[in-house]
Amino acid sequence: MSSVGEALRETAIINLAGAVTMVVDDSPFSAEITTSALLGFGIRTRHSCRSAPEAMAILGEAEIDLLVVDCEMPGMDGFELVQWLRRSGPPNAFVPVIMTAAHIRRSMVNKARNCGSNFIVTKPFSAASLLERIVWVARDTRPFLEVGEYFGPDRRFRDGDAPGEERRSDVLRRAEFEARKALAATNAAAVAAQ
Repeated sequence: MSSVGEALRETAIINLAGAVTMVVDDSPFSAEITTSALLGFGIRTRHSCRSAPEAMAILGEAEIDLLVVDCEMPGMDGFELVQWLRRSGPPNAFVPVIMTAAHIRRSMVNKARNCGSNFIVTKPFSAASLLERIVWVARDTRPFLEVGEYFGPDRRFRDGDAPGEERRSDVLRRAEFEARKALAATNAAAVAAQ
């Protein structure tokens, strides 16, 4: 895969053979399944780690193109690893991250999103669904943001208006200002017409 910021056309062919990939999972069985699925697409897993500290030692030195990490590991979990990764600086702070979990609850999706991962996939996953997520991540053009404690890809997926009622105070203040301005213009036009 090429740089994170490079947009790929929908018709582009993605060659994953040269991707430097790391799988982090405390379960040898689960790591082997992930590694086998990746190999099926031509991705050789260069680094397979059983713990976050083991992964951190490699991530501090070697540049990787894709990180597939389990959410729930003893000690330092995958969420903490991704948070550390996003703040680690070169060479891997911007690497695409796909998280995996056996049981995904809404709170886990939020936690994965808030730690800076690109996507979360439920185990056991099909090879096709993993490939779909990898291609999606490769084509992802969302910018990286640093907001408070968060550093990672923009958490908003959709273009356009957010669903539901607007809650952002700056947007509400601007809308109120524009409404007052429009009302004042309408009143001024009415007075001028009399």
